[in-house]
Amino acid sequence: MKISIITATWNSASTIENAILSVASQTYRDVEHIIVDGNSSDATLEIVFRHEDKIDKLISEPDHGIYDAMNKGIALSTGDIVGILNSDDFYANPHVLADVARIFEDKSIDTCYGDLIYVDPINVKRITRYWRSGTHHSKRFYQGWMPPHPTFFVRHSVYEKHGCFNTALGTAADYELTLRLLLKNSVSTTYIPEVLVHMRSGGASNASFKSRLATIRMANLSWKINDLKPLPWTLIFRLLSKLVQYTRVQ
Repeated sequence: MKISIITATWNSASTIENAILSVASQTYRDVEHIIVDGNSSDATLEIVFRHEDKIDKLISEPDHGIYDAMNKGIALSTGDIVGILNSDDFYANPHVLADVARIFEDKSIDTCYGDLIYVDPINVKRITRYWRSGTHHSKRFYQGWMPPHPTFFVRHSVYEKHGCFNTALGTAADYELTLRLLLKNSVSTTYIPEVLVHMRSGGASNASFKSRLATIRMANLSWKINDLKPLPWTLIFRLLSKLVQYTRVQ
């Protein structure tokens, strides 16, 4: 089966080469790498063109944010399975996509996910946070859980049936997507108990206290628009779960 990997970029010159080489080095060969660029003004496209033999599709045009770009990539994808690799992320080892493909040999499984580690943006060998996902069950969303989105792989048919990212949710769009798929619609999933992705520390949802509050508000809205009701402590637990991730690197 073909796996489509979508990478959204915007002025990502410092990291995009690492992301491209990460996909290209995978032992699983039936992979389609799509780059959706938001009309970068730095050297991002120059670097992408340098590796054009490793890229299957490229578009560069203004967009309405990273989740709009991801939606464009999903629309362009032709793979049976779709994964998202951010421009400053990279796979933990060359066998990640082979492991994912093996999971999807089971036709009853429609999504899968694994663990993620945050690394220092300069020294990527230094781990700053460990996101150990654990096995999914519906009650875990009420306890503040979600799978790390860069490790979340989805059958293309699931996107066709249930829709892609809701761009109105801002930095909580990935949270809303997993909530809609796994809790509201009970889409089947399985946990791969290993680190799949390394993510450089930072990002829009963690950039400042103000942005974190905005993400919490949007996370609460994610429940409402799906006609779901969180418990009074659900979003508090979501914050606490992030603190636990920092203690795991000590």
